[in-house]
Parts: sequence; C-alpha cells; structure tokens
Amino acid sequence: MCELQQKYADRGFKVLAFPCNQFGGQEPGSASEIKNFVASRCRSGLSVMDKVDVNGMNALPLFSWLKAQQPNRPFNDIPWNFEKFLIDRDGQPVARYGTGSTPKSFENKIVELLAPAKEFEKA
Repeated sequence: MCELQQKYADRGFKVLAFPCNQFGGQEPGSASEIKNFVASRCRSGLSVMDKVDVNGMNALPLFSWLKAQQPNRPFNDIPWNFEKFLIDRDGQPVARYGTGSTPKSFENKIVELLAPAKEFEKA
C-alpha cells in the first residue's frame, strides 16, 4: 500500500491503516510502537490509526458499516489482517479485497476512481 499511496497521493488517494490485534496477536504493541514500525518501513504518508477491533461486539462502528456495505460471503467478519476496503471520493465503499489480494491487483480500480469526474454536455 505504501507504493500506491506515494504514487497516487497527489491525485487524492489516501491509505488509512487500522491495526487490529484480533488475529493471532499480530499487533501486540502500543499505538505509538505500531506507528513507528510502519513509519520505518513506509515513508509515503500512510495514516496509521489507533488499534481497533474490526469484528465482534467491540468492533469500531466504521468496520460494522463497511462490512454491511461490502459483504463477504459466506461469513461477513473480517477473517484475517490486511483486509482492504476501497472507498470512492463520495465516501462510499465500492470494493472489498481479502488478505490475499495484493494492492497491485486492484490498482486499476484505484486509478478508475481517481479519474476526474466527466462533465456532461448540456442538451
């Protein structure tokens, strides 16, 4: 995601990372430790939020909404870290990508969403 953030930042693309420790304890550090870790590996302005829950009763409401807007069948929960949601300029979720999806695999969709709005000709 770092590469895409850097490549398309000037066109309005922004990556928001939400660390979550619900998947095998992969994010045990404090918020500042996690942010420092990401900053040491990604110098592209990636925004790292505080650690949140994405599933269950304590899930951040944003993730409950995202999962409802972009369901993943047969189960709607986020199954593992690095699930990705693509949001358009109007704040609407348009796609959901699983852990195994690389950011490069949906770069074309990002470019499509970053394209300037087409002007409609007056009749």
